[in-house]
Amino acid sequence: MEKLLAAILAAVVLPALAPAAEARILGDLFRKVNPSVVVVRAKGRDVSAGGVTRFNETGSGVLVSGSGRVMTASHVVNAMDEITVEGVAGEVVRARIISSDAAADVSLLQLERVTAAMRVAKVGDSNTVRVGQQVMVVGAPYGLAHSMSAGWISARWPPNTIFRDMPLAEFFQTTATINTGNSGGPMFNMAGEVIGIVSQNISKSGGSEGLGFVVTINTAQKLLTERKVFWSTLQGTMLTGDLAAIFNVPAPAAFLVKTVAQDSMAWNMGLLGGERIVTIGGKEIAVGGDIILSVDGIPVVSEDNIEKIRNRLAGAPPSTPFKVNVLRAGKVIDLTGTTQ
Repeated sequence: MEKLLAAILAAVVLPALAPAAEARILGDLFRKVNPSVVVVRAKGRDVSAGGVTRFNETGSGVLVSGSGRVMTASHVVNAMDEITVEGVAGEVVRARIISSDAAADVSLLQLERVTAAMRVAKVGDSNTVRVGQQVMVVGAPYGLAHSMSAGWISARWPPNTIFRDMPLAEFFQTTATINTGNSGGPMFNMAGEVIGIVSQNISKSGGSEGLGFVVTINTAQKLLTERKVFWSTLQGTMLTGDLAAIFNVPAPAAFLVKTVAQDSMAWNMGLLGGERIVTIGGKEIAVGGDIILSVDGIPVVSEDNIEKIRNRLAGAPPSTPFKVNVLRAGKVIDLTGTTQ
């Protein structure tokens, strides 16, 4: 009879205690990892029908080194004029991009300083993660700093299977709630290790009821090579086929510049962005900016060649001169810059 009563009590009490125990575990984990999470705020420019406009972007990030390296999403910081990072204590620190890869939506920032309240996150191995594992996402959804959501890994997707414009990224799909502002923030496993960088949410309404996608940390570490920054300071459009012919490009393809980040090496060498938007073949395109034909002798005719240019500039020592051949107002000219 005593054994029967014990079994009945266990059946009734243990399920009731389980949510409370899980909440304590998640709460303890959140307090442990939260000091490594930062809010990333960026200011940039865009080109619209009315001309050049200014805008602000808010995302998240995670401190991954004591020297001030922060991982975030490239779409939060690329081609931005000013980037600042806010730590858990509210202190604001300026930051700059030292590496970025839009083909995987990951960027690496360098902070001017690390504040006393910041803590370096422990980086895990995303190859060991399995579908069904519980995870935690911390970030700034809708600008609400240091918000936590929990969920599970619901799938993992190899490169070039989910997003056509991000062919290099391996993704986790997760049930953890992701909203605007979470982009670039860390996903943690239950050991408090960073296993991914939040990319985006697919939703019919634009809300959080859709599917969340997170770039695996192994992808981010593999692709973020220091000084791989030239193209991360630019936004624009590849001109191929009919578009190349319309713009009188003297090559099979080229890159039409839309915006250039202020104080970047592209800006300092005099590269010009667009001035207004026109519609060509049903597609809105910023015009008036330079059309890049080649960089350091490598023609800008494909994504593969752009990757070669990234690697060439990334592998050169700082202050190495290089040339950019552009089409400007119908004339082909050379601009000279130096690597950072």
